[in-house]
Amino acid sequence: MSKNFYKACLIEVDKVVKRSPKTATAQRQLAKHKYSFSFLPFDQQILIWNYIWKHANSHMTKTQAYFYCEKFAHKKKELLVSWNIIKHWQNYVTGWGECDALAKLYTKILELIPRQVLPVLKSWNRSSNQWKRRQSVVSLLYFSRTKKLFLPYKEIIGSINNLLNDKEYYVQKGVGWTLKELYRVYPKPTFEYLKENIKKISPIAFTPAIEKLTLKEKQELKRFRK
Repeated sequence: MSKNFYKACLIEVDKVVKRSPKTATAQRQLAKHKYSFSFLPFDQQILIWNYIWKHANSHMTKTQAYFYCEKFAHKKKELLVSWNIIKHWQNYVTGWGECDALAKLYTKILELIPRQVLPVLKSWNRSSNQWKRRQSVVSLLYFSRTKKLFLPYKEIIGSINNLLNDKEYYVQKGVGWTLKELYRVYPKPTFEYLKENIKKISPIAFTPAIEKLTLKEKQELKRFRK
């Protein structure tokens, strides 16, 4: 497929998106829309959506690429095919919404091929780009209830630990989110970690981090924090 073909596909999607209501519900419904290229197999369509994610000027048009991939979030074959393509989508993330949308896909692929995905996340953990740093922890667990397999506690907490002093608001929100989900999977060691690092955890991360704790545990941590 030529570059001109990809451009034509982008223009087609962009026109459909612009004619649609701007609500989140309406934009999600567009994932069902049939385009001129919708008959193509996944391995060809993903290349079209890859071009759209990288070149769309409209955030809503760009997000249609994610909605396409989301339909295959529970399909092993398609997830594996997509990894070498969509891992580069993180380079084009401009906000937390795009970052966390990709986390839903990355965390599923992490379950399937941790040896390929984890080194990428670790490299992002040290990146100068705040969205890569956020992604490096958020996609480790995403919403833990959606996962069946989990990395070892030490593997996850190491990436969190590297970002405890991060200055970026959205990175700290990601740290808090991941600590909250880590507690659901590994409650005892996570609670001990929260106690040991009570003075290091930022206020931004602390509130979401303790969300799932028992009332007794919350009260104990708040006493330590004071």
